[in-house]
Amino acid sequence: MSGGLRYQYARLSVSEKLIAINIAVFIVIGLLGNIVYPALEGWFVLPADFIDFIGQPWSIITYSFLHSGILHLLWNMYVLYIAGRILLNLFDGKRLLNVYFLGVILGGMFYMLTDSLFSSGGGVLLGASAGVMAVLIFVCTYIPNQEVRIIFFNVKLWHVGVFVVLIDLLQISSGGDNIGGRIAHLGGAFLGYVYARQLVQGRDIGAGFSKFLDGLANTFRAKEKKAPLKTVYKKQKSNSKSKADYSKDAHQRKIDSILDKISKSGYESLSKAEKDFLFKAGKED
Repeated sequence: MSGGLRYQYARLSVSEKLIAINIAVFIVIGLLGNIVYPALEGWFVLPADFIDFIGQPWSIITYSFLHSGILHLLWNMYVLYIAGRILLNLFDGKRLLNVYFLGVILGGMFYMLTDSLFSSGGGVLLGASAGVMAVLIFVCTYIPNQEVRIIFFNVKLWHVGVFVVLIDLLQISSGGDNIGGRIAHLGGAFLGYVYARQLVQGRDIGAGFSKFLDGLANTFRAKEKKAPLKTVYKKQKSNSKSKADYSKDAHQRKIDSILDKISKSGYESLSKAEKDFLFKAGKED
């Protein structure tokens, strides 16, 4: 990645980075799969058969970065962009990653557990839909009465959540195409709903997963080269906090106060200034 692209990528929010990665993978897999190694995609899709899954356990995550076509990709990325912006107005990027990837994992597990009930086996799962549904249903559950504009109408988020879940349930009951994918959607939706409900009650069910991701990142992060030893004179540490420390503490207290207000009265109770403050805080993370 060139310096210019690296700079532009670093400026993206977490949801926008996920979108960029999905698009890049779609292009690379498309080129390599069609030209160089047609079987490449098979190493990363999630197989329905559990025995096949044991042979490629990484696929419980990697399947979410693959898409069956351009329309499949564009729809998922559009919904992720909209729902991701709402979530990042409320929480930091780590929370979004928790919801997204836990949705991907649970959606994949739902798929493997139920595929044998609805098909003859041998299928595979691909697409970010389970993770996207987790993010969407999370915000629909956490701030259900927040209104969003859809074409010419304002609708509440809980209406949107109920609608998309009902569509999947109707598709499954009618025996339509892609039943396995619809079940994966429901797995992601279930995760998003439970995560939001637990968070309202003060429990973060994704805390352990967040620590796991941090540990994984630290494992793959290149170790900084040790600088040669130097004789230096260290300034005596002050027992009092610096102005920067106080500023950071005040910033976090303000975020906590706004989130507490949301949990008690809902997102719509915030003033415009408070909403703008949350949005800017989410972009900084």
